Amino acid sequence: MSNTFGKIFSLTTFGESHGIALGGVLDGCPAGLEIDLDFIQSELDRRRPGQSKIVTQRKEGDKVEFLSGLLDGKTTGTPIGFIIRNENQKSQDYDHLQDAYRPSHADYTYDKKYGIRDHKGGGRASARATVSSVVGGAIAKLLLKKYGITISAYTSQVGDIKLLKDYHSLDLSKTEANPVRCPDELIADTMLKKIEQVRKEGDTIGGVITCVAQHVPVGLGEPIFDKLHADLGKAMLGINAVKGFEIGSGFQGVEMRGSEHNDGLIPSPSPKEKGEIAFKSNHSGGVLGGISNGDDIYFRVAFKPVATIMQKQMTVDSKGKEVELAGKGRHDPCVLPRAVPIVEAMAAMVIADHLLRHRSTSI
Repeated sequence: MSNTFGKIFSLTTFGESHGIALGGVLDGCPAGLEIDLDFIQSELDRRRPGQSKIVTQRKEGDKVEFLSGLLDGKTTGTPIGFIIRNENQKSQDYDHLQDAYRPSHADYTYDKKYGIRDHKGGGRASARATVSSVVGGAIAKLLLKKYGITISAYTSQVGDIKLLKDYHSLDLSKTEANPVRCPDELIADTMLKKIEQVRKEGDTIGGVITCVAQHVPVGLGEPIFDKLHADLGKAMLGINAVKGFEIGSGFQGVEMRGSEHNDGLIPSPSPKEKGEIAFKSNHSGGVLGGISNGDDIYFRVAFKPVATIMQKQMTVDSKGKEVELAGKGRHDPCVLPRAVPIVEAMAAMVIADHLLRHRSTSI
């Protein structure tokens, strides 16, 4: 089982949804980076359950404990070990799943691949495992901040409710102003009502998160197998419930001609150094030939509806017998609000990894 992400700035995670703790080992972080513990905790608070009525009501403090790699508030260059203890497991809520396979979950595939599965909360397949990624992403953000790089994600679609405004016309500082994490107040209110309606019906709903990375320097990414946008796609598709990734114009670009889609070059209006250029448009999403071009990197991530619903469904058990199943326990009717910081975290780790790799490509 692969549990490590990244090549230089790498995170190895461990733990299960209903185990003693989850955690990780972050390796490759340069020495001397000042670590803001309050910031890291605030990122975890954005992801934690129980923060509003439209997310799971599991009550977890999600307090991170660092075990190694820090001294006097700075990184030492050695592996950074950390844990987040589970405090509010209700494993009995999953007793009825010991032999039954939940529709659209990893129960069946885990059982067939490993010959054993943890039915309590999905074990390793649970979205709770993303808590470790948020810690790694928070440290990556602190590293990127030294280079002026910022990463902002927000909910841009819930079901068929879409935020059609381009991110340039949005005030992304308003993303945290509502529980849906949509920076447009009117659209956010419509999304909120939709999620509440779906929750009352015992159902779930999916949507889209848009992410923007700004002030990324030119040159990050490798030209063949480790293209920057390919690694971003891998990172996003590794998040639970993600079913789609598109960067720049994405699938909409197939409706355009090359003369429309090409990002023309122009002299930079405010060059920092001689010969610097800018782009007339950004259909490429800030990546050309797998390498960052200095423009904003923006992409969209599609999340399916949560597979656990509070309605009766027919499924089969481990013996192939048809059984009736209904969801129990505490689950998100829509993962998008809590997934926003996860998308940011994974993007931050990809860019931090490539930033460190880029520093070794030329003398």
